Amino acid sequence: MPTVEFTANLASQTAAPKSRVAGGTVRECLDAVFALHPALRGYVLDDQGALRQHVVVFLDGAAVRDRRAQSDPVSEQSELIVMQALSGG
Repeated sequence: MPTVEFTANLASQTAAPKSRVAGGTVRECLDAVFALHPALRGYVLDDQGALRQHVVVFLDGAAVRDRRAQSDPVSEQSELIVMQALSGG
């Protein structure tokens, strides 16, 4: 089962333990975590279901390509890391 982990700054906002969840896409994995921890949804997704501007999800070390629908495929061994993105200079 894929693993989903939230960095400390997001985890401090609400309960966000490292989770092993079922799912074939990034979105399915995120939805499985949101089912367990509903408060996380608002920190990660906007009202259209896309990743918020200042959130990035890494799938096996690379940023997900589909920020809108999170359709990137995951494997049973995949690791997803959800973090706040920094901007500015």
